[in-house]
Amino acid sequence: MGEPPSPPAKVYYDGCPGCAMDSKKESRKGVPYKELLFVAITTFASALPITSLFPFLYFMIRDLHVAQRDEDIGFYAGFLGASYMIGRGIASVFWGIIADRIGRKPVIAFSVFSVIVFNTLFGLSVKYWMAIATRFLLGALNGFLAPVKAYSIEVCRPEQQALGISIVSTAWGMGVIIGPAIGGYLAQPVKQYPHLFHEKSVFGRFPYLLPCLFISFFATLVFISCAWLPETLHKHKDLDRTVEMVEGSTVQESTEPPKKSLLKNWPLMSSIITYCVFSLHDTAYVEIFSLWTVSNRKYGGLSFSSKDVGQVLTVAGASLLVYQLFAYRWVDKTFGPIQSTRISSITRVTGTSLLQNNAVPQEQRGAANGVATTAMSLSKAFAPAGAGIIFSWAQKRQHAAFFPGDQMVFLLLNLTELIGLMLTFKPFLAVPQQYK
Repeated sequence: MGEPPSPPAKVYYDGCPGCAMDSKKESRKGVPYKELLFVAITTFASALPITSLFPFLYFMIRDLHVAQRDEDIGFYAGFLGASYMIGRGIASVFWGIIADRIGRKPVIAFSVFSVIVFNTLFGLSVKYWMAIATRFLLGALNGFLAPVKAYSIEVCRPEQQALGISIVSTAWGMGVIIGPAIGGYLAQPVKQYPHLFHEKSVFGRFPYLLPCLFISFFATLVFISCAWLPETLHKHKDLDRTVEMVEGSTVQESTEPPKKSLLKNWPLMSSIITYCVFSLHDTAYVEIFSLWTVSNRKYGGLSFSSKDVGQVLTVAGASLLVYQLFAYRWVDKTFGPIQSTRISSITRVTGTSLLQNNAVPQEQRGAANGVATTAMSLSKAFAPAGAGIIFSWAQKRQHAAFFPGDQMVFLLLNLTELIGLMLTFKPFLAVPQQYK
């Protein structure tokens, strides 16, 4: 018997960025450090504004004079915290579709530019409606998360995809952790550093501008670096076919099966729903923790300063980053994305993202991540609004017999976490074929 025929060589189209990236992956066996560095810094810049306001949110609402009583501050803080996620939830599917049509790079670059503009405007807010509007627009025009998840998969070989998604989760986690530190240390600089900032300076008039300017400056540097970001989307004809070259320059064409409707793709949708429940819990926890620590002790709080909150959130998140950087690849290789999703908060974000991106073909990946981001954003929008309302209610029942005050809030948080864990098991969670 003769030797089996060698596998046919793939055809790469000239001028197609997706083909150029596939060719590069084919010839390169190592980790795509350059591309993943771009993924990391752009993700980090996009994540910073999301949580940077939490350490000073309580004080900002108080200074905007929208709440008539201290007990009502949590109510208004919840809606301000939700405005970003509402904007992102409304627009994410649109940005995912755009990323599937014109490319990942332009959507990523525009999203970083929106951080520069609207995060700065948020720091200049002197009215509650202006703060709400700028945060909403920041979320609506920041269509970053859907294309960057697709991008992190597409620059990696199959065996490196867990690393690509974990880079997104790690950089996002760093932004979510360092954001509160920036907000905590740089908010109200006249009060915190009177020897450096005068009360009649611009930072005396706008006490929450400095952390926003700091983030916007970093985002400007990242926006400039996007010029060197390689595209990964295929842009040539016959994208609905797999074309392979065989010996003798004969072309063999095989038509792909029809694409599934995203909403009927249960491996995709079940992982999105699970992702949403965990996202709801995590966002509500950060919101409630920040409000609880800075509220007065007579309401069950800790009377922390914004700097104190930033320090606590940074220290608490450092262990998650160490785990993600040094342990997650081994955990994913050993247990797979399903089991690793059940281990910790950062891991489950990475695990569900892997399931979502491998449940669809490339030409649907941006839209699929857009659907996931929309659903996750809406759950995160509900989280701070609901958490703020529950927190205000809890502060008014400090002497109740059944889980008084903030104990009721943390009980509800733990029940939400339990529901998310239950959704990671069969028969609810379905997985893509390659993980069976």
